[in-house]
Amino acid sequence: MSIRVGVIFGGKTVEHEISIISAVQAMKSLDKDKYKVIPIYISKNKEMYTGKLLTEIDNYKDIDKLIKHSKNITLYNEKNRYFIQTKGIFKKVIEEIDIAFPIVHGNNVEDGTIQGFLETIGVPYVGSGVIASAMGQDKVFMKQIFKANNIPIVDYTWFYDFEYKENKDKVINEILNLKFPVIVKPSTLGSSVGIAKANNMKELMSAIEEAVKYDNKIVVEKVIEDLIEVNCSVLGTYEDQKVSEIEEVMSTDEFLTYKDKYLGNGKSKGMVSTNRVIPARIDNKTRKVVKRIARKVFSILNLAGVCRIDFLIDKKENKVYINEPNTIPGSLSYYLWEPIGKKYDMLLDEMILIAIRSYKKKENNIYSFDTNILENFDGLKGNKGKLR
Repeated sequence: MSIRVGVIFGGKTVEHEISIISAVQAMKSLDKDKYKVIPIYISKNKEMYTGKLLTEIDNYKDIDKLIKHSKNITLYNEKNRYFIQTKGIFKKVIEEIDIAFPIVHGNNVEDGTIQGFLETIGVPYVGSGVIASAMGQDKVFMKQIFKANNIPIVDYTWFYDFEYKENKDKVINEILNLKFPVIVKPSTLGSSVGIAKANNMKELMSAIEEAVKYDNKIVVEKVIEDLIEVNCSVLGTYEDQKVSEIEEVMSTDEFLTYKDKYLGNGKSKGMVSTNRVIPARIDNKTRKVVKRIARKVFSILNLAGVCRIDFLIDKKENKVYINEPNTIPGSLSYYLWEPIGKKYDMLLDEMILIAIRSYKKKENNIYSFDTNILENFDGLKGNKGKLR
């Protein structure tokens, strides 16, 4: 019997369309002899839909029309069975899933939100858990954790939007300690959305004004002038990790932009469209450092499934810095596994197997007690609201 996989994607996020691309790629690549694929699309209005039409990328050219021809649904747990049910007056169960596969990007979804929803209703799912997902999305959290674990990071500072409004001079002075040029980033976004390089005060003010449109927490980093950007993917759990081939990403700008990542040839194919060199043109010593840090980051953050770890290499100093992890990377970084013989369907197989094993292991932990401590509780005054 096939394993029924509910692929969750979309959501209210600036990376909504990128999630659609990644999810459709995965749904096309899942082995249909092993899996029944059930799309669960979350609209920008936070409504869930399912239907066969959601598996075809061309149908998303008119999302409003696509939604009209899809079923508006809810997902719920009944006696450890996970049902997809239509909404409305005449509710009807239309599908059952065995496991959820979130392929979402950005805040409101990838940041632990979807994972928290699935944990609450008890649905097993692929990928990192709530806390790991939250830490992997917030650039400030992750930098603080990296620093505490002696993982090299570039010099940075951060601030809240209200701090900038109330005491702009103090924030600017802290940034000036880094010295120009700097990179300004929203703390919890991905896909290079809202990121800008500042070479002077005018560009800095403009970059901050742009970043606060997307987030209330802003990170400013010192720019590495003579830079190589490399990425590698990690597959596994905190107990065991496999590392993919390393890529060298090529930007047409001063840093890898949203356009570089997703619109490289005018027609987006997700991260697959990015200009890259595989394997990266780095020496064996640097290669070993990158892979060692990637495994350490994966383990420290308690990541799971497949993640992509991004690095900055200072060519002048020959030093490797961690940039950030991507807990659900664009295109699930399958293009980094194919060069070492792991095809996309095999990668998806392993991710699902890891999730099933982790769920079974977690089921042995104690999360609640059978006893009800309120059964004989009489600590509230009066009997109003008391069951009779």
